[in-house]
Amino acid sequence: MSKKKLTAEQSTELLKVLKARFEKNMNRHKDLDWEKIQTKLEKNTDKIWSLNEMEETEGEPDVVGYDKKTDEYIFFDCSAESPKRRSLCYDYQAWEARKANKPENNVIDKASEMGIELLSEDQYRQLQELGKFDLKTSSWVKTPVNIRELGGAIFCDRRYNTVFMYHNGADSYYAARGFRGVLKV
Repeated sequence: MSKKKLTAEQSTELLKVLKARFEKNMNRHKDLDWEKIQTKLEKNTDKIWSLNEMEETEGEPDVVGYDKKTDEYIFFDCSAESPKRRSLCYDYQAWEARKANKPENNVIDKASEMGIELLSEDQYRQLQELGKFDLKTSSWVKTPVNIRELGGAIFCDRRYNTVFMYHNGADSYYAARGFRGVLKV
């Protein structure tokens, strides 16, 4: 069996969890039909595997939109706080540059291993329109090349009922900073 494939039983269980979350949070995906989403998922077992990776790290993935141009459903990590993939620097270059106390991994490689991408700042702000997230934690977001080339990376959180974007050295990492992913199916 492929490493990136769930058993039939695991897929069935995950789909039950996703359906329950979908039905509980209809404000995130008005006018979308779960049956169509499930049919599309069942045809894309690699995407089910990625959603399971998001679920296993307590990301609580949920549908937040549909792109008519590409015919893709969009899933974000919708957990109240940043998922349990934390204490990671931004990318491999930053990880490699650390001389001491290297974290276990970096967010870019971890997201790639999971088959997902980091939310962009715009996607993060879109998520925050659906609820209140990262009230105690923060999440790395996709960093523009010009910032990254200068050694920085950006992250966001919500404090004082406002969404903030900040910067840090890309090699920094904190127990309360993780990353949120996006998956298109």
